[in-house]
Amino acid sequence: NENVAAHMTHAGKKRKLDQTRPDRVYQDRVYFDSYSDVSIHEEMLADRVRTGAYRSAILRNSASIRGRTVLDVGAGTGVLSAFCVQAGARRVYAVEASSIAEQALKIVKQNNMETQIQVIRGAVEAVELPERVDVIVSEWMGYALLHESMLQSVLYARDKWLRPGGLLLPSRAELFIAPVSDPVVEERLRFWFTVKEQYGVDMSCMRDFAKSCIMNSDISVSPVTVEDVLSHPARFAELDLDTLTPEELREVKGHFKCSSFGCASVNALCVWFSVSFPCPDEPQLPVVLSTSPFHPETHWKQAVLYLDCPVDVEQDTVISGEVQMFASERSDRHICIRVNCAIGDENRQNKTFSIPDWSAQS
Repeated sequence: NENVAAHMTHAGKKRKLDQTRPDRVYQDRVYFDSYSDVSIHEEMLADRVRTGAYRSAILRNSASIRGRTVLDVGAGTGVLSAFCVQAGARRVYAVEASSIAEQALKIVKQNNMETQIQVIRGAVEAVELPERVDVIVSEWMGYALLHESMLQSVLYARDKWLRPGGLLLPSRAELFIAPVSDPVVEERLRFWFTVKEQYGVDMSCMRDFAKSCIMNSDISVSPVTVEDVLSHPARFAELDLDTLTPEELREVKGHFKCSSFGCASVNALCVWFSVSFPCPDEPQLPVVLSTSPFHPETHWKQAVLYLDCPVDVEQDTVISGEVQMFASERSDRHICIRVNCAIGDENRQNKTFSIPDWSAQS
């Protein structure tokens, strides 16, 4: 089966994190090194939803950018810095800690933007700028919004380098959750009942073992189809980047409540995010970059949290609870998600999830 084979291949590429907690310097080096390869930048630029939303938001804020100074936090290849020049920025400080900064320099020169864009190699916490800035732009979001995200760095840059009343792009983030029924899980569990028919060897006893491996505490980053979502989205957290403090970011949490669309088996919960950019010309119509399964797919996909046991629901069954997001004990950059929820009147689930380390592939 193609779906089963695809999941087996992906699972084979996962490597568990070291049990010891590396220091922050090591964590940062591994994180920045991951941006030194072309693949991640190719993936981000090829994400037309992501890149198009940023370009649209920057150009629609041209009145606030024209003739002003901009700080691009985690500039990568410098594409957002170039968009800011297209919007009329006088000066853009493109700060990038990884070696991709060398390529950004070449791109700046190739586009004749050397007089407007200054590429600065280093972490934003360690560099010095010649002046404070009017605008900060950054594509800081990670899986489930906060996994390996640069939001702490953006908040640092905001507090140190942004002039009072300055503009943050994006300026707001929201987190959502919904119950899902993942048919691939059931298909993979049924697979063990088909082996006897195929090969004459009964392996149905493998189902429980397969279930413990598949429905584990890993956060699965994968696309969820609209047909598998069993309720309207429930927003459980909102972050205002103009006022958010580093202390508040240590634990992001909130409550949710939703009602199932119909009769189905809930075997997972799905988490996603959106970020929004203010637009002075139309304050009621901000540019929104959404990673919802109800919108076109992005490279962030969705974060899928598999329950220990599937729960059958009927029309309007209430699913409610609390979500907490916090840093893993193994790494400040790795996110954990704890869900404590009730599905209907009887079933309660309390489980903590984390994203495995995929930095090394076999």
